[in-house]
Amino acid sequence: MSNPTIVATQTAVPRSIRLLRLKFRLLSGFSTELAFGAAWRLFTTPRKLPEKSWEAAAVAEARQFWVNSARGAIAAYEWNPQGSRTVLLVHGWEHRASFWGVMVRGLVGAGFRVVALDGPAHGASAGRRTTLPAFARAVQAVADEVGEVYAAVAHSLGAAATAGIPVEFNRAGNGRLPRLVLLAAPGSTTAVAQRFAQFLHLPEAVVQRMHRYIQEQHGRDAESFSLIQMGHTLPADRAMLVHDFNDESIPFAEAQEIANSWPNLDFRPTTGLGHNGVMRDAGVLKQLVEFLS
Repeated sequence: MSNPTIVATQTAVPRSIRLLRLKFRLLSGFSTELAFGAAWRLFTTPRKLPEKSWEAAAVAEARQFWVNSARGAIAAYEWNPQGSRTVLLVHGWEHRASFWGVMVRGLVGAGFRVVALDGPAHGASAGRRTTLPAFARAVQAVADEVGEVYAAVAHSLGAAATAGIPVEFNRAGNGRLPRLVLLAAPGSTTAVAQRFAQFLHLPEAVVQRMHRYIQEQHGRDAESFSLIQMGHTLPADRAMLVHDFNDESIPFAEAQEIANSWPNLDFRPTTGLGHNGVMRDAGVLKQLVEFLS
């Protein structure tokens, strides 16, 4: 229940991917259990992407602090501590808090206090592997630490963790979240796993073993974490979903499924922004600030 951003098809398959597919074909032929173990490690291990040129500036004015969690310390960042209302930003798979640079500047300019975290096994936070529930537990720890949260803005895996588990906001108060914004959110956890399996050409026996493992570990099936099942249960006064028609990682049809399952969700499709562009597009940011105001 991680990695929602693997693309299942591509025109030119790199040699490294062809070798990886061969590895899993050989492992599967020898032992489903061995193939499952290797696939699960890959599925739950984010790559440490090189730092982009603009990331340092994004966190230069932030106060970094640390939040304890069961799996190790979570790095968190705060901008504009005097802001009247707190917005919590939750990044996606293989991203980190610094990826929110454009969003942070816009929200601070609108007067908000902004907090973001590096998810477990991401950025400066502890760990090498993570799952959707572990990611959500980290978000929960930060949400509990920072006090009253007015809004959560979550992208991709972060959206799945925030609204699919879901995270419980403002537990010391009325337990409600005034505003929730989801960007490029996957609708179905089993669809995420299926895309991963298709990308690696995993046999169905390995995929079913992954589903059984999730059931064994969490006492619920993978699809029960899906936004189409759980999103509308998060007690948010108002919720908005932004998803691009050209999202190369999460099919637009999944956003439509989320919208169909969620009464009163403010669904705002975009065109030409892709999976990550919705995080930093000026038009989306303007709509988001208006929605939060």
